Amino acid sequence: MSQTKKTSSNIRSVPPAKTREEVLAQRRLDSRAEDSRNIKAALKGDQVSYRAILKKYHDQVYNLLYRMVHDKDEVEDLTQEAFIKAFNSLKNFNEEFAFSTWLYKIATNNCIDYIRKRKLQTFSIDKPLESKDGEYSFEIPDSTYEPDKTLIAGQRSKILEEAVNSLPEKYRQVILMRHTEDKDYQEIADELKLPLGTVKAHIFRARDILYRRLKKKIHQY
Repeated sequence: MSQTKKTSSNIRSVPPAKTREEVLAQRRLDSRAEDSRNIKAALKGDQVSYRAILKKYHDQVYNLLYRMVHDKDEVEDLTQEAFIKAFNSLKNFNEEFAFSTWLYKIATNNCIDYIRKRKLQTFSIDKPLESKDGEYSFEIPDSTYEPDKTLIAGQRSKILEEAVNSLPEKYRQVILMRHTEDKDYQEIADELKLPLGTVKAHIFRARDILYRRLKKKIHQY
């Protein structure tokens, strides 16, 4: 009889199963706690924590941006740029908010800027337009014209070129192949006989170095 009571007591002491909502809420809390640990460690210079953040959120950011830009290599570029900007602004992150929300905002804003610039480049006012009556040209006054605009662009280009040339060879090579020769990631990997992941890592590192070196210099012009 006492054994039966003991068994019944044990059964009653088992906590009820968590609901789906409770499980998801706990996962979010665990995820935010993990992000907090990685961010604090990363800010102290721990590269393992930087890689952990990148690994955790890379595919999520990539998939988010792919909905906006349907070009895999361009999306990979934009994903890398988003992480570089986020990592360089990590000290400004407010832990009252979810890191993922903050990161996604950086990624989408950067992507929107890219789309705007690309759209501006798809139409030139200097190029004749075709119509049923033949070709015609027109002029639009440039209200933003500055006499030294060409000079400033040249100075920026020179600064960028010097920064690229100062990169370690393995980084300089891939960044030139990607942005000067306009090769996609797989083409670079095939030509250099490197794993695709290594190429992406080298390009990411090259961009990070350039971003840090050029952030203040470019803004002077």
